[in-house]
Parts: sequence; C-alpha cells; structure tokens
Amino acid sequence: MEKVLFDATFKAACPLRTCQQEPLFGGRGSIRISSQSCYCRGRGSFTRFSCAAARTSKQEMDLFGRTGLLLANDSSRINGSYSSALTGESYVLDAHDDEYEGVVIDPDRLPSNAIAFASSIRLSLSYWKSKGRKGVWLKLPLDLSELVPIAVKEGFKYHHAEEEYVMLTYWIPNGPCLLPANASHSVGVGGFVINNKNEVLVVQEKHHSPAFAGVWKLPTGFINESEEIYAGAIREVKEETGIDTEFIEVIAFRHAHRVAFQKSDLFFICMLRPLSTLIEVDDLEIQAAKWMPLTEFVEQPLIRGDNMFKQIIDICIARLRKRYCGLSTHQVISKFDGKSSSLYYNIIDGQDCNLGDMME
Repeated sequence: MEKVLFDATFKAACPLRTCQQEPLFGGRGSIRISSQSCYCRGRGSFTRFSCAAARTSKQEMDLFGRTGLLLANDSSRINGSYSSALTGESYVLDAHDDEYEGVVIDPDRLPSNAIAFASSIRLSLSYWKSKGRKGVWLKLPLDLSELVPIAVKEGFKYHHAEEEYVMLTYWIPNGPCLLPANASHSVGVGGFVINNKNEVLVVQEKHHSPAFAGVWKLPTGFINESEEIYAGAIREVKEETGIDTEFIEVIAFRHAHRVAFQKSDLFFICMLRPLSTLIEVDDLEIQAAKWMPLTEFVEQPLIRGDNMFKQIIDICIARLRKRYCGLSTHQVISKFDGKSSSLYYNIIDGQDCNLGDMME
C-alpha cells in the first residue's frame, strides 16, 4: 500500500471534492490536490501520489515532525527513484538508486536557495538513513557552486571535479566507505611511426624541461575520455605532425606511480604505419617535426643513456625484424555489460604485418 504524508495544510485539503492549487516556496512549482490523486510539479515534471493511501506512523512523525514536514514513505520511491515531497521549505531531494545500495541525487532538481538546500540535504540524509541507504552521490553544477561548502559541512567529501561540476559523496553506515574511488591513473600514448626508408617520425616540443632541450622524441599525448588507445595514438600523431597513420600494434607499455597530481600513469607505445609523408607542424605545442633516420634517432645521448627509452626502441627494432610480437586490437562483446570493447593480444598463428620488410 502506498503511503503519502503531507503537512497539515495539504493533508486537510485531500478530503475535499474540489481541486486546489497552492504555490510552493520560491515559485518552484505547485501542488494540486484532489480526492483522487495528488500531483507534485517541480521544474516541469510530475510525480503521482495516492492521497487515499495516506498514513502517518508514529515513527515517521517522530523522525520528520520537527521539520514541519510529512514525507512520502513507500510511494516516494517510484520506478527506482526517490521523488520530492514538496511540502514547505524543505523536502527530500529527488534521487534514484545506484548499484551500491545508495542514491544519486538529481542535479537538475536541486534547490538553488542555499537555506532550502541546507535543510533539504539534512532532511534527505535522515530519510535515506531510515531507508537503509548507504552511499549518496551529489553532483553540483558550476552554477550551484555556492552549495559546496554547505554539503561539506553536512559531511560530504570531495570525489572528483570536472570543468562543469564537482562530485561529492556521503557514506551513511559506520565503517569504511565502499563507494568506488576517483580515477587513479592517467593514460598516455606514444606513436612509433617508421616509413619504408627506415626513418622515424620525431618531434621537438615547445614546452619541455631543460633536460629535453634539443631532443627529438616520438609524438606523445594523453588519451581523451571514451577514446581507444589505438585511436588516441593515431590522433596525437595527426595533431602534432599532420601525418595520417594506421595502427599496427601496442609494442609495450610503462606503468609509473606518483606522476602528475600524485596519480599513477600508464603509457602505451603504439607502432603505426604512415599513410602520408608531408609534415604539418602544430604550432601550439610542437617546435619542429621531421623524418629522422632510425640509426640517428637511437644514437641520441638521451636515448642511449636512459634504460627505459633504450629498451623501448630496442623492442620496436626487434618487432621490425620479426623477433617480437606486440598486441593487436580485437573487438569483443562481453556478457558483463553487453558492450563492444577492445581486447589487446598478440596473434599466435604466425600472421605478420610485413613490417619486417622495411629492415631487410
């Protein structure tokens, strides 16, 4: 049986046979009450409640009575979502279930008034705690950034931030928080592009540390959100040098820790086949770019003196001579999520990309 709890003003209106409309605080919406049903409208959406089933238990009255609110009990959770019971200046915030037995607050239905938000978030936490919820996700858009200190004061912690929002979390149960942590790694790519003249595509960056002054290096960069490793390598080479390429294999990858912002770092070296030859330098990031003979590239003091760089180049040369096999990409669909994703592995049946011909 659904139960909807309203404050005294709205509850008294339910037995009437005529519909009434009452303005809500701040002009956010309106409530229409009749003997058949109640409709709560806020920011353009409707949530249906059954007035005929309205009941108020002593426990619920004790929990929410001090606020002057009567909150929806079972009926406030409709289709996996917790809907606002707009009955005054405070209400349980709109939210839907997450996969960790918690809730995700709807950022589009947050009160813009700081006082209303403070009382609503406090009330919501009490309500979700009574329902056995565990974690709470709160996404605050840039235009509601003034609400961040209020949420922090109520016990929310920073999770991550993007250009247009900050994400905060709240763990209700006692004990360690079991919500997934923020991303721990950045992912970079480097493109090893060699033509049929045994020339490697190399660049000099405009912005670098003094140790890299005058050094010719492989084109590198970071993977974008929702971008494949191989696609990122192709894009970075194109952006920095104007050269079109085709992905062949992931030759190797490096795993380092406490790099930028104390995060770990994954760096993938991809072997690419050039599809064009004319270099067009990106003036924003790149000082110069050229095709350099492979023998000249490996003789650079920085390459010869750095164990990691030297090992990477040795692996690339071994691949060219067919003495090493890297990881090619294959699209597979997993039952875990039903989505297509890239699986990287080497080919055992002896197939090759004919790159060895370049070194003969």
